[in-house]
Amino acid sequence: METVSIDGLDSISSENDIDRRKLSDPLNTADVAINRYALGPGERFSGSLHAHMDQEEVFLIVEGEVTFETYTPRNRVEPDCSSSEITVGENEAIRFAPGEFQSGKNASDEVVVAFAIGAPRDSEDVRIPLPCPECDHEDRRPVVVDEEEVLVCPDCEAESPVECPECGQSDLRVVLDSDEENVVNVCLDCGMESTVVCIPENCQ
Repeated sequence: METVSIDGLDSISSENDIDRRKLSDPLNTADVAINRYALGPGERFSGSLHAHMDQEEVFLIVEGEVTFETYTPRNRVEPDCSSSEITVGENEAIRFAPGEFQSGKNASDEVVVAFAIGAPRDSEDVRIPLPCPECDHEDRRPVVVDEEEVLVCPDCEAESPVECPECGQSDLRVVLDSDEENVVNVCLDCGMESTVVCIPENCQ
């Protein structure tokens, strides 16, 4: 048996500088990953829409409410892809199966406290819904090669850098646009926004 004081754990550093505390190591879990999040207004669990191909995730909301953006690629819902938003409130939970794209954010003015639980514990196949420029595969895998993050196509294995075409910086996020209709790539440095996937019913 293991116990842990969450308040006594340090928040781990992350790309979006949020309060995330890992419970898996202190609790010595073998089969499940557990993280406690405290999100301020506008903060996200993760920077981009993503899917764990090898892990299911459950989010349990303890305080506040979380808006989850979801996206289903075109080859999983023939012939079109789709996007939506789902709001999960206090004392509610949501499950994402392996391969389901999602990104949770605090769209309210109040603090959100939530637990993210993943099984199996380690996820090694994360995908971002950026189509491959070489073979048009629906997603790519972010990996670190020679200390630089690159995107690798799981189908043709083509590698491409993670950088903004406008300013060359690598601080990019893949999210739904402001109307929650299309998947867009946003540069947090220069503000460039480009449509990655146009949801057919929303295309003009």
